[in-house]
Amino acid sequence: MSKPDPSLWQGVVATEILDALRLASDALTRAAVRHVVVGGLAVGANGHPRATKDVDFLVGKEAFVVHRSGLMTLRPEVPFQVNGIAVDLLSVEPGEEFLEAVLAQPMGSVMEAPPLVYMKLKASRLKDRADVAELVKASIDVDAVRAFLQEHAPGMVSAFDKLVVEAEAEG
Repeated sequence: MSKPDPSLWQGVVATEILDALRLASDALTRAAVRHVVVGGLAVGANGHPRATKDVDFLVGKEAFVVHRSGLMTLRPEVPFQVNGIAVDLLSVEPGEEFLEAVLAQPMGSVMEAPPLVYMKLKASRLKDRADVAELVKASIDVDAVRAFLQEHAPGMVSAFDKLVVEAEAEG
């Protein structure tokens, strides 16, 4: 699979989640906040559709207000919940400037597999590693992911390669 396909969500992801995704993305677009879909929804669109209970976005720094005291808050028009569905906002951290290129995609796009795998490996939770293994089984471009990691996060290549071996062994 080379490009994310949001049609894979149909029949798997709850309508309430898809509605929250649309409404939150519309609000972020109106607020001129760069954003791409990440998390479980992005995993689904990249080949392993699964249920999820929230909507996750990688957002640009314009989603936040930094106050003189150093406190950072969301801009008032940036959603963090839609009809009871959590909207989780992730931002580019220092050392992750390469993710700015992802934010240059059209607003509301779904993150492609290479940076998504990076984000999943960075999170380092069991379910995130399982998502990576399932994406490998779903035929993401393993070579493209490895090349992305070698360029941007070489310390993650061995963890990725281990998951590839495990996923391929399970078939």
